[in-house]
Amino acid sequence: MFQWSKKVVKSVTFNPGLADESLLAQVESYLEKQPEKTFSDLCKEALWQSLCVPESVRPAPKTAATTPMEQQPIEQQIGELQRQVAGLEERFFAKGSNRLEALEHHLLQLSQQVAQLALIVNERSFIQSPSQVEVVNNTSYSVPAPPQEVDPVISRLSQFLDDF
Repeated sequence: MFQWSKKVVKSVTFNPGLADESLLAQVESYLEKQPEKTFSDLCKEALWQSLCVPESVRPAPKTAATTPMEQQPIEQQIGELQRQVAGLEERFFAKGSNRLEALEHHLLQLSQQVAQLALIVNERSFIQSPSQVEVVNNTSYSVPAPPQEVDPVISRLSQFLDDF
């Protein structure tokens, strides 16, 4: 079996990222509020809780001289709930802002694609029938078709109609 030395030192690395930075800020905030505790104490408490070790097996927590024993568990619970709420708020707002940025990005892409499609449609309609429809400011005007050959009989009759 492995024998532990009297003092074992383990390191914790906080990487540059939203999750680690917010966790580090919470740790610093917690330690400022409870100056009698150390980072080591905080890590040990978190490990006891995350490993689901029963309260009866855990060592007695260090208490401040000014804090009565009956009030400490309630204060710890309130502090823990405040930290959890703050963590949830940070994650919620981070997710919300990320979703908003993603939606804005998609909206920009879609508007660019719509503009490109509008240009393509306008170019095609102008190229396909330039003699029939002229597009100006999204308003279409009919251009008369080129004159067709007129039947000579109709042309003679039209003279009489004009005189009549």
